[in-house]
Amino acid sequence: MKVFGGLVWILVASTKIPDTNPLGWVMFVSVFCFIGTTLWFFFFLCGANQSSIWPGLDVAYHFVASVFYLSASVILAYITFRTANFASISDELLKIYRLDISAVVMSYLATLLYFLHTIFSGIRWKRS
Repeated sequence: MKVFGGLVWILVASTKIPDTNPLGWVMFVSVFCFIGTTLWFFFFLCGANQSSIWPGLDVAYHFVASVFYLSASVILAYITFRTANFASISDELLKIYRLDISAVVMSYLATLLYFLHTIFSGIRWKRS
């Protein structure tokens, strides 16, 4: 999840963002989830998750992350679709269009992985 989120972050940051473009939300989501998942990983690595509240918090965090990523993925796909007509104008716009397509794919993969982790965390929460 972190790898795909980091790739979304890098791919969106490497494109040219016009003033009217809502990619700020995409950047916020990718940075927030990247940092949040890193901190979450270190909590579990250090053994700070021994309380009975942690499985519920795990489900809640990954559900919020999957909803955030789904909204960011839809916005990113719309922006990429909107610029598809302009991709044949110049090589620079074609490069940006290709980077945006890669970011959309990575964003939907991150959404899928966060959603799957939410499901498996929910199963683990119900068993505990």
